Amino acid sequence: MKYCNRCVYPEVAVNLFIDDEGVCSACRTAEEFNQLTDTFWEERKKRFEKVLAQAVSGNTSNYDCVIPVSGGKDSYYQTHKIVSEYGLKPLLVTYHGNNYLPEGDYNRDRMRHVFNADHIVFGPSVEVLKKLNRLCFRKMGDMNWHAHCGIETYPIQIAVKFNIPLIIWGETSWDVSGMHDPDDFVEFSARSRHEHSLRGFEWYDLLDDLGEKLTEKDLMWAKYPEDDEILKVGVRGLYIGNFFKWDPNRHAKLMQEQYGWKCPEKPFERTYRRFSNLDDRYENGIHDLLKYIKFGYGRCSDHVSKDIRSGYMTREEGIQLVKKHDHVVSSDLGYWLDYVGMSEEEFWKVADSFRDPRVWRNENGNWVKDNIWDE
Repeated sequence: MKYCNRCVYPEVAVNLFIDDEGVCSACRTAEEFNQLTDTFWEERKKRFEKVLAQAVSGNTSNYDCVIPVSGGKDSYYQTHKIVSEYGLKPLLVTYHGNNYLPEGDYNRDRMRHVFNADHIVFGPSVEVLKKLNRLCFRKMGDMNWHAHCGIETYPIQIAVKFNIPLIIWGETSWDVSGMHDPDDFVEFSARSRHEHSLRGFEWYDLLDDLGEKLTEKDLMWAKYPEDDEILKVGVRGLYIGNFFKWDPNRHAKLMQEQYGWKCPEKPFERTYRRFSNLDDRYENGIHDLLKYIKFGYGRCSDHVSKDIRSGYMTREEGIQLVKKHDHVVSSDLGYWLDYVGMSEEEFWKVADSFRDPRVWRNENGNWVKDNIWDE
């Protein structure tokens, strides 16, 4: 297994490329962004203000924009920009997948008050969610498909329904794999939603399962609006990460100080960061464990790689954190098995079927792989 010689990403990381000098595409892109000056970002801010003014001036709805929010630090930062800095009136929209940590519940519900904003929170029935957890775990190795779908579908439905043409998203996918250059100005797209976030599956692929009976009525929230509906309203999804320098460590500290946003009291088992994914107890837990099982690296590798590129730690320090966290079978596995009524034996039988043969080999009944600390 080859690893990037600057961060800790393996060559099998999704959409990643490692060049002849041993540097991954994400580090190359970060290199470009780290060279951008304050003058560059000031020009980007002016461009954002121009786009914002155009979008708001033609808007006849009661809201200036939709902001999809989970209650995380990025949700607060997006809303802070729109409400506190630009004085606009957003409609906050949340998909509730029934996976919140207590601090996540607190942060989400607090947004309505600290930003004086209207807030729609939608959650499918718990029995439908349990069926989707089991079905999608068995079908694609991802019990959280419903969350990815709800987060990237329900806000678009609301934008169409309320005739709101602008949606404000947060971070772009620049630093995940180095897919985009600074001048690409990535916007939200139905293609990215379908191919990346939804793993190529739509609501209709989940009907007619013999074990988990779901109907079209159960999944109305998962239906992406038709093209003519989106065009009629002119719905457009902007990432403010295109226009403002993105630093999650700085944003988390700012949101704590300014709005009382809370980190979890209990550390996560599979990563060292404490300010990400509080809206979903499994994102830093067994959902991420499945990523490790599939591709041989987990969220700790993601966080370490980002923090190395931003100068918050050295590669050597990062490798020690990966060695500590990436392989851990987190205790939320037991919570999830009780929630969906599945045995641990079935979990491992299904999970092992998704192991990438480029990464894993079975030696005497044990799954093993090459590790970065063996370089």
